Order: sequence, then C-alpha cells, then structure tokens
Amino acid sequence: MLGLKLPTDPRWVNIVEKNIEDILTDHAYCEQKATSTAISLIVSFPEYTDLVQEMVALVKEEISHFKMVHDLILKNGWVLGRDRKDDYVIQLLKFFPKGGSRTTQLVHRLLYAALIEARSCERFRLLSEQLEDKSLAEFYRKLMVSEANHYTMFLGFARQYGDRKEVDQKWNDLLDYEADIMKNLSKNETIHG
Repeated sequence: MLGLKLPTDPRWVNIVEKNIEDILTDHAYCEQKATSTAISLIVSFPEYTDLVQEMVALVKEEISHFKMVHDLILKNGWVLGRDRKDDYVIQLLKFFPKGGSRTTQLVHRLLYAALIEARSCERFRLLSEQLEDKSLAEFYRKLMVSEANHYTMFLGFARQYGDRKEVDQKWNDLLDYEADIMKNLSKNETIHG
C-alpha cells in the first residue's frame, strides 16, 4: 500500500531496542517537525482552503502525538534530549529542483510530506510487530494508522493540485530516489535514519 521500493532492514528494530531513549527523542522531534510542516503549508499556501482546513486538523493531531511521545519519555524518567539532524530528510529534500510555479512548489512539498509519512508508517509497523516491550509496540501500532492516513492525504492533495500524470511520475521517481537513500540508512536509532 505504501509503495516504498526498499523495505527497512528488520535488524533496525534491534538497534532501536537498545536505544529506546534516543528513538523516543528523535520521534518527538519528528512529530514537532510534522506540526511545523503543516503550519508552514498554511502560511505558504493560504488560498488552498481545503488544504488549510486539513492542515489545521493535522497540527492538532501531530502536536498531540508530540505530547504522547514526550509523556512516554517522562514516564521513563528521562528528559527530552536535543534535536539532531535528520540525514534522511536532508537527502530527500535534494530531489526536486528549487523554484518553479507556486503549484509546482506545493506539489513537491506535498510529495515530500507523503513520503516521509509513508516511511514513518512503515517503521512504526515494524516497531509494532517486533518490539519486545508490548506496551511500546501497541503505542506504535496506533501511531502507524495515523501515519498511513497522513501519507494518503498528502499524496491525494498532490494529485488534486497537480497534473495527475505528472504527479504520479514525480512520485515514482521520488520513490526510486528514496530507495537509494535507504540503502545507506537503517543503521542508527532514528525514526528515518
């Protein structure tokens, strides 16, 4: 369903199991960045009323996810660590050229967001199925469903605002590019890395 062309190496979960505090910190910042992305889309493209409405709802949902992860960090007696750069996203954002029409810029941003959500969904599925801590596994199962909905929403908006054939070609090209990125990742305790 997600269309990802290279699945995450299942051994990534072993790295996560040994570094739960680090993965939760990284996850908290991913939720914060997802909130910021939704706000940025509202600010940058206010004339797209249906997008703005969905992004308002998304801001509320993503910030609630941030709180859930932060509460889990506190429950374990930890504090939220510092944010670290996300090599996955940094590499991903190099795919589309800068510039172009406002519509092109919007479509590109929506495709990036869709792919990030799809990869998060895939990672959360792995965690939900393989983590030994059943409570944490259930936590990730619930979030996996949200990520899948976000992925389809962003991809749907890209197809709505752009030429469907062009958008689908860009999406497939982006999936190929992302698969190449993933060949060098899955080696550390981050949601995407």
